[in-house]
Amino acid sequence: MGRDRDFRWLWTGETVSRFGSAVSSVALPLVAIARLEASTFEVGVLTAAAWAPWLVIGLPVGAWIDRRHRRPLMVGASLVSLVLLTAVPVAAFAGVLTIQLLLAVALLTGAAAVVFQTAYTAYLPTMLDPADHAEGNAKLHGSASAAQIAGMGCGGLIVQYAGATNALFVDAATFAVAACCVTAIRFRERRTTASRRAGAIREGIVLVAHDVWLRTLTIFGATSNLALMGYQAIIVVFLVRTVGLTPGTVGVLVAAGASGGVVGAFIGRRLAKRFGTARALLLCELGLPTLALLIPLAHLTPALYVIGAFGVGAGVVGGNVVKSTFLQSYWPPELLGRLTATTSFVNYGTIPLGALLGGSLASWLGLETALWITTAGVPLAGTVLLISPIRRQRELPTDQMSRNVSICAPSELSRVARSS
Repeated sequence: MGRDRDFRWLWTGETVSRFGSAVSSVALPLVAIARLEASTFEVGVLTAAAWAPWLVIGLPVGAWIDRRHRRPLMVGASLVSLVLLTAVPVAAFAGVLTIQLLLAVALLTGAAAVVFQTAYTAYLPTMLDPADHAEGNAKLHGSASAAQIAGMGCGGLIVQYAGATNALFVDAATFAVAACCVTAIRFRERRTTASRRAGAIREGIVLVAHDVWLRTLTIFGATSNLALMGYQAIIVVFLVRTVGLTPGTVGVLVAAGASGGVVGAFIGRRLAKRFGTARALLLCELGLPTLALLIPLAHLTPALYVIGAFGVGAGVVGGNVVKSTFLQSYWPPELLGRLTATTSFVNYGTIPLGALLGGSLASWLGLETALWITTAGVPLAGTVLLISPIRRQRELPTDQMSRNVSICAPSELSRVARSS
């Protein structure tokens, strides 16, 4: 019962924080455009700045978090984000807001997000019993998708009636709520015994690179994110300029398509129970995303965009539920920080590259052609899973002792296990 209560606090804090982050994803670029008259390039750099910390500090943060209690780090990261986001409207009121300050806020809040998300991913499985991991992941992913949809929808309204800079107060308030919720959790981790040696970062890389399951999922995530961000970077421009929709209609369609993520959060666990975790992963990451090929046909009817985006959202989030549950059971909690950081370093590193790819292809080949290429890449990324051992399995392994296809030499594996 106590753990149920603690999970509800974590669930509430994470959901509210996701809502606020979705609001700021609309408000922050508008601050740059409306108040600072930023160029398109500067707005693009601002967007990339939020993800850049994963490439700079992602790996050392993972090793660092494995040596510390995660809950205080989550509270601290939330409070840092609260202060940073509050500083933007305050600076605007004082007349000292610049694009450089806005970029610094984006970078630092991105760094805080690295700490929070890495700690959160490693903390969750220590709170829940292993049998509850799948249900917990489904609830968290489902509420996160719903919060993102609501936040993006409300973000435009908040900016319209309160102003872009004042909208950041909403995001700051959500981080205050998140900090309070995490503080209210009574569960305390056991003292960690993880290695404090400088080789901890290397060990995380070795574990991922030499394990076929982790390596496959990491490569797939990077490839998938490249394609996803490729089409998402240009879809709004396509819907407005090629399909001829108004910005308001585009907002409604994007929210409708994104609602697939809510559905995916709950079908992922059910598919895993019915067909097995490995087959459910293929269905989610290869089957449903084929609907992405309907998105470039939106000029025929906007409903095709909604169907395509809905399928992609359902598949991606459903697959994330299966993968999260697998990772939480596959490796012990004391390794999850560095493993999360290593995989996130690769996965999130392709996000700014994907946005750059989509924009470049649109400039060279035209919007419609670029959209066909990038949306085709979404289901094609699933071929990474098809050529891996996952294709021959019904169930993914349930713990690290069952991995029997690692290419790492036995002596190396034992050395890594001892040092961890």
